[in-house]
Amino acid sequence: MNPFSASSDQDETDRSLIKKIKKGDRQALTHLIERHQPYIYNLAWKMIGDPMQAEDLSQEALIKIITNLGSFKQESSFRTWAYRIVRNHFINDQKKSSAKFASNFEDLGYMLDSVKSIDLTAEEQQIKAEEIREVRLQCLSGMLLCLTKEQRMIYIIGEIFKADHNIGSDIMGISKANFRMKLSKARKDLHNFMENKCGLVNKSNPCRCHKKVTVSLETGLVDAKDLLFNQADFSTFQAEIEPDANYLTEESEHIYAQLHQGHSFKTQFDKTDLIVNVLKKANWKNRLNLN
Repeated sequence: MNPFSASSDQDETDRSLIKKIKKGDRQALTHLIERHQPYIYNLAWKMIGDPMQAEDLSQEALIKIITNLGSFKQESSFRTWAYRIVRNHFINDQKKSSAKFASNFEDLGYMLDSVKSIDLTAEEQQIKAEEIREVRLQCLSGMLLCLTKEQRMIYIIGEIFKADHNIGSDIMGISKANFRMKLSKARKDLHNFMENKCGLVNKSNPCRCHKKVTVSLETGLVDAKDLLFNQADFSTFQAEIEPDANYLTEESEHIYAQLHQGHSFKTQFDKTDLIVNVLKKANWKNRLNLN
């Protein structure tokens, strides 16, 4: 169930759940949270680059959605209404992004250049495959954080989640043409950096993930015992988004887009704790007659 897919028929299910919620069905509320939590959380994670802060950010957005359900008039799709709340909350939030990387491409390039490159043999690369993947995904996260918040959200929705310009423009509250233009600018900014820096995109670039892993482990940038992006409850965006979702342009087939779509996607959550926290913090009981 990719809420950003043009072929998604989830809105009918969402509307049915909302009707039940307004009649006092607590289980329907649980189902609604469970349906959208993974996508809201993973959007938050890519927006801020910190999994712990992403939990807070996504929970705050869910609380806003739930406490405002009474104002949902069903004049638009629930997806559009809910993710506009998410958009506003994420873009206006003042939490600082992950400090592991720079806030602009120039500084990020300097940081990557300053990390000593150490060659690994083919056997060593195989042994350290998980740590090398961790370096790659941390670097990709750092690149996203170099975009403005608006660019970041548009790129995540339009390129990583593969939403078409109809859905993307509805969520962002801008025209289809403006959404395409802003997505194109975000793509170009990322592509220009990766084309000039990343060896995975341009083989003439000296920067290689496996060459950075030794120093990353030594300095603690990567913790081999606690890999951030390689856990049992993680999938990838490529596995979770629908394979037949519409691409905005042929550019999305480029390797730099595929690299970002291969980023970790958290699929499993401690649902009980999240739902309990949402219900405790949200002042929605009287509004929805769920006392």
